[in-house]
Amino acid sequence: MLKKLKPMFVALVAIACALPALGGEVAVLRNGFTINFERKKVKGDITRLYVRGGFVDVPSSEIDSFEPAPDDPPEPPAQPALNAAAQPQPADPQSQPPVAAAGAITPTSTDIDQLVRDVSSRYRLDPDFVTSVIKAESNFHIRAVSPKGAQGLMQLMPATAAELGVSDAFDPKANVEAGTAYLSWLLEQYHDDPIKALAAYNAGAHRVEQYHGVPPYMETRAYVARIVRDYNAKKLAQMKAAAAQAATTPAAQGPPKKKKSKSAQPKDEAVPKAPGPA
Repeated sequence: MLKKLKPMFVALVAIACALPALGGEVAVLRNGFTINFERKKVKGDITRLYVRGGFVDVPSSEIDSFEPAPDDPPEPPAQPALNAAAQPQPADPQSQPPVAAAGAITPTSTDIDQLVRDVSSRYRLDPDFVTSVIKAESNFHIRAVSPKGAQGLMQLMPATAAELGVSDAFDPKANVEAGTAYLSWLLEQYHDDPIKALAAYNAGAHRVEQYHGVPPYMETRAYVARIVRDYNAKKLAQMKAAAAQAATTPAAQGPPKKKKSKSAQPKDEAVPKAPGPA
């Protein structure tokens, strides 16, 4: 699963592979994913790929080749059937997610953050990852409803909610518990590959199996990319905060060294002279 012990693997390598076309070249990775970029820079064992609005660091050994970017993206096929907890997402990555019903009472961000931390801990997931999924799904509106009928913070379909034992999908605790459990299960199915897990959460596991990875649907790629950007932004902010804290914290100093006392040096004893000949 996406364990808290290794969140940066997702932030800097695997999760970047679903970014949409942004530049004039394509990095083809050994796992079959591609990253479109504008320019690159090699720094030791790391290749930095500059994309719109930032960059992605990828181990050079994971890059199989570089190719020219296609002129036009392929036309998406017909709308795929959605699976379980997923709901349709707009093709535009910047589009707003479903809004809450009128008059809905939303818990404070502190309440939701604590809820996510508690649930994520039980499933050994990075809470930042779960929070990014919630933001993409409902933008933290507990009574959000998609056009297909997905409900609540993590947009559970009624049938999925029933299968997971959720009687009220608008109950934040029950919704996050079920959605996180489903996300955890997907990560197990795809051997800790968060890109495939996210794609399956959105488009359905059967579509991921059909295309052996992220399906070529604009809405699914936009959905994954939206979570990528949000999760990466959190991790980069945490890294900068940690670096700033380290810069202002004086290095730990050891105990003061004791000065050696200047003790009187022993005088050389007079060496008796050998008696001369009689």
